[in-house]
Amino acid sequence: MTDHGEHEEHGDHGDHGDHGKDRAGLLDTLARDPYPLYARARDTAGLTFVPEWDAWLVSRYEDVREVLRSPEDFSSARALRPSVRPAPEALAVLAEGPGGGPVVLSSDGETHQELRAPVVRGLSAARVAAVREFVTARAGSLIDAFTARDGAELMEAYARPLPAEVICRLYGLDEAETAVALRGSRQAEALLFRPLPVDAQVRAARDVVALQRLLARHVVRRRERPGDDLISELTRALAPPDAGALSDELLARVVSNLQNLLAAGHLTTTALIGTVVHRLLAERSLWERLCAHPESIPEAVEEAARWGSPVQGFFRVTTRPLTLAGAQLPSGASLFVSYAAANRDPSLTADPDTYAPSRPPTHHLAFGHGPHTCPGSSLARTQLHTTLELLTSRLPSLRLAAGEGVEWEQSLIHWSPKSLAVGWD
Repeated sequence: MTDHGEHEEHGDHGDHGDHGKDRAGLLDTLARDPYPLYARARDTAGLTFVPEWDAWLVSRYEDVREVLRSPEDFSSARALRPSVRPAPEALAVLAEGPGGGPVVLSSDGETHQELRAPVVRGLSAARVAAVREFVTARAGSLIDAFTARDGAELMEAYARPLPAEVICRLYGLDEAETAVALRGSRQAEALLFRPLPVDAQVRAARDVVALQRLLARHVVRRRERPGDDLISELTRALAPPDAGALSDELLARVVSNLQNLLAAGHLTTTALIGTVVHRLLAERSLWERLCAHPESIPEAVEEAARWGSPVQGFFRVTTRPLTLAGAQLPSGASLFVSYAAANRDPSLTADPDTYAPSRPPTHHLAFGHGPHTCPGSSLARTQLHTTLELLTSRLPSLRLAAGEGVEWEQSLIHWSPKSLAVGWD
């Protein structure tokens, strides 16, 4: 990585022979543990250029807040830039699906406001409150299922299915459709962030298209017979009856935003659950203290969001020449704006690299800031609170399985265990 004094041009950062292998290795290292890089960047004057991301890293708390509250200067048009480009064979399969429309995450200005409004309504406090009973009941059922065995892999047995089933409940999908939704969302993330053989990419693309077609069928039905669910909410707003016939363009618009919201609604919460449970069990005294003092769970939830930011950050592009952190940037400069780095900034809280469940809540950026603040933050908090409440009360002897290492997801966006083997007495 290089420091940013005056702007310098950077050429092709594509893969070339051994350099490509080195780059893949570095990307894997950064995905598994980016925090040493974040610390060095915060301690370095100006901004730091990360060749593996082909972007300037924004790592300090105040700098990240400045970017997030200034969308007119820092466009979200490439917010979710892929780490890898799918093969032509996979892209050909994806082209068959009813997706490809603009989504709220990567939109600016009036388009962003228009796409975001139904999402905010769809994830209102009333809707979250209405689904809370389902969250508690389903979380309990999942725990019942894995405690019937001698041990469990917690990500697959609990952390993945719970958030997926909750968001699909809000969509009005049934159990079989939820399985399609979960598989399609995970495969879409894999296509963007993990190097896969071509045949695996094609299979992943087919799963993504299957999800898009499932959502499209529901959009057509809800347009004719709307209900009280998220699919109806987005369909009413983005393809209203007075827009005329449901064209391919309108359908792609609704499906793309439903797919985007679906992924955001469960992948990030899965990451948050896995990361915080691993940390609590890895430092056993933290788990024991939380079991003894369940009244501190609300603080533990906020600290989990700060310390283990489920979304590492998103990309932004400068819309004009400007100065950030004392560095001069031209129009069109690519930035990786790291919520996770900002949340570990010593200016935010003392001893920021330590997970302290009883820490007083901070103004962390785990759910973003400004116009793109996550509208599903309340839903994520509800699920993590329920998880900690049930696991500490029902399984106080929960522990990491002896001799089992933890493999981390290879993703720039989500920092999370890929698997988490646990046992109990």
